[in-house]
Amino acid sequence: MEPVETGDATRAPARDATRDAARGTTLPAGFADEEAARLRRAEVWGGARRKLWRSAADGTVGERLRELAGWAEAAGYGGAVPDAYGDGPVETLERRVAGELGLPAAVFFPTGTMAQQVALRCWAGRTGSPVVALHPLAHPEVHEGGALGAVSGLRTTHPTDAPRLPTAEEVRDHPEPFGTLMLELPLRDAGFVLPSWEELVEVVEAARERDAVVHFDGARLWECATHLGRGLAEIAGLADSVYVSFYKSLGGQSGAALAGPEDVMEEARVWRHRYGGRVFQQYPAALSALRGLDVELPRLPVYTAHARVVAGALREAFAEAGTGWFRVHPEVPHTHQFQVWLPYDPEVLTAAALAQTEATGTVLFRRWSAPGRGGPPGVALTELTVAGPGLEWTAEDVREAARDFLSRLPDASSRPPGAGV
Repeated sequence: MEPVETGDATRAPARDATRDAARGTTLPAGFADEEAARLRRAEVWGGARRKLWRSAADGTVGERLRELAGWAEAAGYGGAVPDAYGDGPVETLERRVAGELGLPAAVFFPTGTMAQQVALRCWAGRTGSPVVALHPLAHPEVHEGGALGAVSGLRTTHPTDAPRLPTAEEVRDHPEPFGTLMLELPLRDAGFVLPSWEELVEVVEAARERDAVVHFDGARLWECATHLGRGLAEIAGLADSVYVSFYKSLGGQSGAALAGPEDVMEEARVWRHRYGGRVFQQYPAALSALRGLDVELPRLPVYTAHARVVAGALREAFAEAGTGWFRVHPEVPHTHQFQVWLPYDPEVLTAAALAQTEATGTVLFRRWSAPGRGGPPGVALTELTVAGPGLEWTAEDVREAARDFLSRLPDASSRPPGAGV
């Protein structure tokens, strides 16, 4: 499945067309038009009066910096000295993450891609196996350009290709040896899905029976506690190492952390330097992560509960409107994020979402995407996140917004034969 541009956050860096023209640089065909469209979407959706969540693309640089500075002053960090190569606020964040996850040590990384490569190559050295068992929809397989093999010399194998995490039986009976089992919690590209707590424990035990270590891709681990019914420390305690992101659930600027045994984390620091991740100053990212831990982390269970209200209201609105085939997946969200599928081309749905916001000041959906990896034609999906702004929406608010959105779509009978599912 291709990346879904939630809030237009997944994009190439902006280019200055005027500057390129002055230099005699030729822009790729259609680049200027697409860039203008992206900026327009960001302006409209970012400025909406009512939304379910605040995207990373919402607001301006000045607004975001002032917000962070205001929080830092109020939280007592205003007088702190900026970090230099990972001390100061970065060390404070590392200690905080280790404490939240109940693990001995944590290391800050500028990106999750780097953090996970380092973790997996550290375990490969200890197990003697370069093979990592993971899901084919896991982030390293879909969104990292083959980095595990190209950069770190690792090889992957897949215990299952079903749109869920592997079962204990699939791990236990997988025919190929592997040194590390990597579990993405939740599995984003399958719909932010999670196993039950009992299933997760059984999967980990099955890996142990094979003398494999277990690494959690916990980019969104922060939001798993409600569905699993356990605290973060108990969840993280199942694994040998855990990666967490600071911007996916916590609203931070960027950055990630790797947590686990002290000796593995010490080696991770060595590899972080070798990979170019020992950045001179990262205090804005560290402070925004600390803000997320203070402000957003305690609210995630409430967001998850309200996401279930939103998902239910959407299903009701689609059914009442007689839209034919649709899907809200999972029907009961496992986290505060879930997928919505409709039988239209993504461009049609994105245009309707933009038109709705322009006309009403309300943003329900944002960018839609075609399914990847052999998905059915004529359908599109988007990801919905329910966070602070969404708590103000009642079920009727959601139904009303969904009805308005659907009214902006072409009549299903006008679509060509074979469109949709």
